[in-house]
Parts: sequence; structure tokens; C-alpha cells
Amino acid sequence: MKLILTAAVDHLGVAGDIVEVKDGYGRNYLLPQGYAIKWTRGAEKQIEGINRAREARTVRDNEHALQLRGQLEELSVELPARAASEGKLFGAVTAADVASAIKKAGGPNVDKRSVVINKPIKTVGSHTVGVKLTDAVTAHLPVKVVAS
Repeated sequence: MKLILTAAVDHLGVAGDIVEVKDGYGRNYLLPQGYAIKWTRGAEKQIEGINRAREARTVRDNEHALQLRGQLEELSVELPARAASEGKLFGAVTAADVASAIKKAGGPNVDKRSVVINKPIKTVGSHTVGVKLTDAVTAHLPVKVVAS
């Protein structure tokens, strides 16, 4: 089965790649999860749009990564979350929450898979979160969790 990936899949490829997979894997996993679309000549035109979006999100080189790290570390990220009166959160802050808070604070688009949270954030206050831009460059930024 010939498919076009719409998201990165481990050991298979990244968004925009045309891959050949077994019928069951494509029909039962990739298509229902939204990781791929069926390949057609018309769908091949969508690859250009997917590749443009991927280039906008990716870090080009170490110089670009250092520039992004500077932008991220200057940000003041505030994340509202539901909390009890003693400051304990109902649930935890996820990487997706942090990525959307960075975007709302005026920062660059950050993929949620690049956000590194060492210990689960379950309390109100200031916490340090890492954003892995490349293997060599990681930005550490403070995230202030406030009760909403």
C-alpha cells in the first residue's frame, strides 16, 4: 500500500514522505490514527504544503538553534491551570500545554515532542522546562504555573 505520511512515524519516515507499507499496517494503524493519507496523484500536491509546514518548524542549523534559544529564554511564559486552594494541581502540566503556552507568549512554534519536563509539574509556582532544539542545543525557560 502506497501512503503519504502526514506526521512523523518512528522507523518509517517524517511528514511528507511517500512510503510503501503492508496493507494491514496502513489500513488498521496509519490511516485511522491520521498519520497518513492514501497516495494519489492529486494528494501528491499536498506534499508541498506539508513540506513547507515542516520547514517552518524545523531548526536549520546550530546558528539558528542558538538564535531560537535566545528567543525562548527571554520569554515570560505563564500557564493557567486548575488548582486546589493549597496549590496542588488537578492533574499535571503536559508538554503540549507548555508548547501552546510558549506560542501564546509570543515565542516560536515548538513541537510538543521537543519539550522536556524532567519531573511532572503538579504544583503552582515557577518551574524550569527544557526545549530540545538540536542534539547540542537545549533552551531552559521558566514556566510560571498559576491557578485559574
